[in-house]
Amino acid sequence: MLKGFKDFLLKGNVLDLAVAVIVGAAFTAIVTAFTGNIVEPLIAALGGSNEMGFGFQITNSPETFVNIGAVITAAINFVIIAAVVYFILIVPYNHAKERYMNQAEKEATDIELLTEIRDLLGSDTARRRG
Repeated sequence: MLKGFKDFLLKGNVLDLAVAVIVGAAFTAIVTAFTGNIVEPLIAALGGSNEMGFGFQITNSPETFVNIGAVITAAINFVIIAAVVYFILIVPYNHAKERYMNQAEKEATDIELLTEIRDLLGSDTARRRG
């Protein structure tokens, strides 16, 4: 069990995940600042002269203000982050994977794959018997 955990750590998956989380958090802060300081004021300006922004108030209490502008800003925030992740990370990764993938892996047929599985299972069975 510990060997499997050690193998997992040494594969680089943990490091890749840590880098992704850090970069994602930093980029989220940038997009949030952009939408909060540029997009949100523009949306609030569309809402008219209401100093609370684009939305409506249910009762006389300010706590009942339904802020539609904040929802639109969050949606824009999500679309920007999703687009950047797709075009900066996913597209280049898929391109590199297609370009550098081993030709044998690309052209493996079902028969070859089944033969490889059979051989692996056979060697595992032989080890258990011995």
